[in-house]
Amino acid sequence: MTFVPVIPESYSHVLAEFESLDPLLSALRLDSSRLKCTSIAVSRKWLALGSSGGGLHLVQKEGWKHRLFLSHREGAISQIACCLHDDDYVAVATSQGLVVVWELNQERRGKPEQIYVSSEHKGRKVTALCWDTAILRVFVGDHAGKVSAIKLNTSKQGKAAAAFVMFPVQTITTVDSCVVQLDYLDGRLLISSLTRSFLCDTEREKFWKIGNKERDGEYGACFFPGRCSGGQQPLIYCARPGSRMWEVNFDGEVLSTHQFKKLLSLPPLPVITVRSEPQYDHTVGASQSLSFPKLLHLSEHCVLTWTVRGIYIFIPQNVQVLLWSEVKDIQDVAVCKNELFCLHLNGKVSHLSLISVERCVERLLRRGLWNLAACTCCLFQNSVIASRARKTLTVDKLEHLKSQLDHATYSDLISQLEELILKLEPLDSACSSRRSSISSHESFSILDSGIYRVISSRRGSQSDEDSCSLHSQTLSEDERFKEFISQQEEDLPDPCCGSHANEDNVSHAPVMFETDKNETFLPFGIPLPFRSPSPLVSLQAVKESVSSFVRKTTEKIGTLHTSPDLKVRPELRGDEQSCEEAVSSDIYPKEEDIEEDKEVTSLPPEEDRFQELKVATTQAMTKLQDPLVLFEPESLRMVLQEWLSHLEEAFAMKDFSAVSDTDNSSTKSNQDVLLVNESKKGILDEDNEKEKRDSLGNEETVDKTVCECVRSPREPLDDLFQICSPCTIPSGLQNDLAELTTLCLELNVLNSKIKITSGHVDHTLQQYSSEILACQFLKKYFFLLDLKRVKESIKLSYTNSPSVWDTFIEGLKEMASSNPVYMEMEEGDLPTRLKLLDAAVPFDSPVLIAYATRLYEKFGESALRSLIKFYPSILPSDIMQLCHRHPAEFLAYLDSLVKSRPEDQRSCFLESLLQPESLRLDWLLLAVSFDAPPITSIMDDEGYPRPHSHLLSWGYSQLILHLIKLPAEFITKEKMIDICRSCGFWPGYLTLCLELERRREAFTNIVYLNDMSLMEGDNGWIPETMEEWKLLLHLIQSKSMRPGLQESLNRSLSDGPSPINVENVALLLAKSMGPDRAWSLLQECGLALELSEKFTRTCDILRIAEKRQRALIQNMLEKCDRFLWSQQA
Repeated sequence: MTFVPVIPESYSHVLAEFESLDPLLSALRLDSSRLKCTSIAVSRKWLALGSSGGGLHLVQKEGWKHRLFLSHREGAISQIACCLHDDDYVAVATSQGLVVVWELNQERRGKPEQIYVSSEHKGRKVTALCWDTAILRVFVGDHAGKVSAIKLNTSKQGKAAAAFVMFPVQTITTVDSCVVQLDYLDGRLLISSLTRSFLCDTEREKFWKIGNKERDGEYGACFFPGRCSGGQQPLIYCARPGSRMWEVNFDGEVLSTHQFKKLLSLPPLPVITVRSEPQYDHTVGASQSLSFPKLLHLSEHCVLTWTVRGIYIFIPQNVQVLLWSEVKDIQDVAVCKNELFCLHLNGKVSHLSLISVERCVERLLRRGLWNLAACTCCLFQNSVIASRARKTLTVDKLEHLKSQLDHATYSDLISQLEELILKLEPLDSACSSRRSSISSHESFSILDSGIYRVISSRRGSQSDEDSCSLHSQTLSEDERFKEFISQQEEDLPDPCCGSHANEDNVSHAPVMFETDKNETFLPFGIPLPFRSPSPLVSLQAVKESVSSFVRKTTEKIGTLHTSPDLKVRPELRGDEQSCEEAVSSDIYPKEEDIEEDKEVTSLPPEEDRFQELKVATTQAMTKLQDPLVLFEPESLRMVLQEWLSHLEEAFAMKDFSAVSDTDNSSTKSNQDVLLVNESKKGILDEDNEKEKRDSLGNEETVDKTVCECVRSPREPLDDLFQICSPCTIPSGLQNDLAELTTLCLELNVLNSKIKITSGHVDHTLQQYSSEILACQFLKKYFFLLDLKRVKESIKLSYTNSPSVWDTFIEGLKEMASSNPVYMEMEEGDLPTRLKLLDAAVPFDSPVLIAYATRLYEKFGESALRSLIKFYPSILPSDIMQLCHRHPAEFLAYLDSLVKSRPEDQRSCFLESLLQPESLRLDWLLLAVSFDAPPITSIMDDEGYPRPHSHLLSWGYSQLILHLIKLPAEFITKEKMIDICRSCGFWPGYLTLCLELERRREAFTNIVYLNDMSLMEGDNGWIPETMEEWKLLLHLIQSKSMRPGLQESLNRSLSDGPSPINVENVALLLAKSMGPDRAWSLLQECGLALELSEKFTRTCDILRIAEKRQRALIQNMLEKCDRFLWSQQA
């Protein structure tokens, strides 16, 4: 990868596109040539899209659920305005000049209704719509300069008022030219025309012209709300020629003129998007003299505008350009807080966010977009090095980012990241020596008051800026651009950024809000009243790295943590819990250990306990390096089976019964009974089980051993889910145990007593025994397994054993149940839970599929469609296992996943998903089996296509065509054509016939489909030889003997495609081969008498055209010949 240039200036914000709206437009069918998006608006709840067909689509922003569709017969939608203070109202203007106001009735769950239709501007082009900010009133402006107001009466005001009172349209004013933009705030209406801006007091009916100088062109104007806390009055900004703005007070007096011409000479900032890598050109351009067609108030203190070249965001009060980026062909922009929805001239819609650089990188990291996150870090080095950004982008995060990059592909990028990490010096130089000892894990930070604040190193914990730290609270609101993830998050008050919080509130914030994630600790052994219970792991980190003072007072800290007041401990994840048990057992003695010291000292050391297992593990790892063992499956299984016996002996439950709590054991055993019953439920019912017992009564000893191992576990606690290690495993042994245990599961070595060499065991019993043994193995050694490899192994080896997958998911759920997020996801709707999952669970976490399973169990297919955002962390193969009982729901997920990619990338993307290759036929069979037309409307009794049946709608036609057009082997293509033929998917069948050179079959079916368009156009099936023309004419003759085939099954298509008959085919033959050859062929087939006078006239015209064409060619050749001879002379 090439070297990423560094932006020299320290830009604080950037425009980022985290998700594409192309799948949404495709689902709404607004990406076709017939329908496209013509207008856009946004509110806190809705994204409103107007179409050229007169439809208004209202899409809920949370989860992008398509909720409402409102149709209009008065023409295309030209303008939309959403009521900002009440999401239940929306106004639209049509191309005929009518203004329609809708009440959505969402609170009462009723149907939307039109509450007003205004024809005041009929016959004119409505150019601007604007809502009153306090009452239900809409302001309308048109191209002739007329401005009117529609006061509304709704059902919320009472049935009597709604039925008998209809307020007339009020004409506000008529300005001298086209209305460019309208804005309203606190009783004042701002009107911007082609020549000047006007301010109107709608209550007192007073009007002011803003400024004395006129202008000529489209220039916008907007209100700039003042701050309630500072008592500032609102301001007005009016665009002027030459990249200038007037700053105007609320009374219409021009205060100053701001010039941005020279400031815009800087290069544009790239838009951070997954569509392409960010590019930056250091070349400083010329000053830009621009005219701003509209001005929009964005976030708290920014003004946004755009041109055909890009988007520009200013901080007008400071006369600064926050940023400008190249975004081409923008028709309109709608903003809500820090979100931008851009409508392009081609009808596409893009969703951008104005976000700080560090938050942008953090979101990219959470989504697993490592390459893009690294490019962004290197591009904005100056912003990342800034002290505020370093609180979010710690060294640990950058090191983790670097570890995710491929050294062979991104070597230059990795070297740039390493240079960036070296530049990140400590924030407080006075404490740099103290902090250098713990820079490897950054387990705490030092506040200005001298308090040490422990930062949890768990994944999913919030950063400093989000966890109420004192540094983040000192930032002013002017410096805080909040990232818009969902509307509910922004509406909630942020406890960390209140500008009026006193010092007491600040100091108590960590205790009040984040007791289990980020805790405040003092380096003293004094129990303070506001001190919260602390994780022992974090105390251990402080103890080892802060100062010698803490090391000297270990006994006091241990005493504090064994006191009854501080005994409450937050729940931890599995790996952290095991780590905590190790620390607590070594450093902080429990009360039972203090009371029963003799019993503790009598236990053997853990090193001696694992000595035999360590030796066996070393021998097994050595044998696995021998190619004769590694590449010989039987030898490899024997080595693993021998090692497994040592593992079973070392981790026998009876050895560690004193470690686990009695209550927990009883609870787990109860849960385990349920899990065992569930895993066995789908394997053998009672009748089959009795039959197998009878049939296996005289089997050999090996068979009995298998049955005993399956039905009678060796130990009563053998089926317990071991999420955490029952004891502390030496660090050098952990990795080898994980490797060998996972290899045992992958090679189906699941029990040390079953000999694999027996050839007399019943195949069905082998499958059932292997399935149950795999479930038991998962429960028994879950804490040792490499979960990512296990998941892939189950999908490959246990495809027909759903209970193994279910057991694996149950283990993941139990592992995740200690996470507070797991309990929080019990409440809320689907978008809320997805938002919580996106924010709290890393994309590369193995437990992510457990959360996805819970969402699917609760919400069904809608949850599956939402899981496409977690690709590639959750793959289609995972979803296949997830909904193996409902394949149609998997099909909906796959279709949504493919459509989420740009149209030109869908085929390549689908091909990358087809691993193994056998999935192609399985998915094709699924796609043609569900949401398909009735087979009786596709085929007749003889299996031939019914007329026009290729035009019927298939729910997954696009997915089917993508699968068909992908390259594949010849045998696979033949199987695919059989599937399409048997299911009646004729478009795919004809495509495959062309690819496999089955032209005779194709022409036969085309004649039965009776659609002449299949033989016309660039992709039409035109016969290439005289034999094919004869075949086609013969098929038409045969069809004419059966008149029932000439009638279309669907009456609505009777006047649609032209039929295949002798007349139409003869005309096509004459155009293709010439009239003379066509006539002779028709006479040869005995069809000349069936032709009409139209065919004769067409042949005469074709002969004249051929004669003129030959004469023209002859003339050109003669001229060329004369020219060449003249040049030679």
